[in-house]
Amino acid sequence: MTLPIFIAAAVAEIAGCFTFWAWWRLEKSVWWLLPGMASLALFAWLLSLAGADAAGRAYAAYGGIYICASLGWLWMAEGVRPDRFDLIGAVICLVGAGIILLAPRAA
Repeated sequence: MTLPIFIAAAVAEIAGCFTFWAWWRLEKSVWWLLPGMASLALFAWLLSLAGADAAGRAYAAYGGIYICASLGWLWMAEGVRPDRFDLIGAVICLVGAGIILLAPRAA
């Protein structure tokens, strides 16, 4: 159940952050910030649902999913196709996230 939570959290975080980007860098209306703040609150709530034994470990493992979702956003929302270095980096991050999240821990 952790992976779907991380994916939903990543979408909420990226969407929320993008509204600030759009307001500041793309000169969109200040009203863009309202759904952005709601999206960021949803992100925080979703991340708190992650099945990890410590918040810091959940945040670290989530980072790999966030990176992949950001590259998806780059391609889908901004029309910039990730290159091979983006994809290699994303795979490395996912492996790291998997190690952090799934490694056996001493009791």
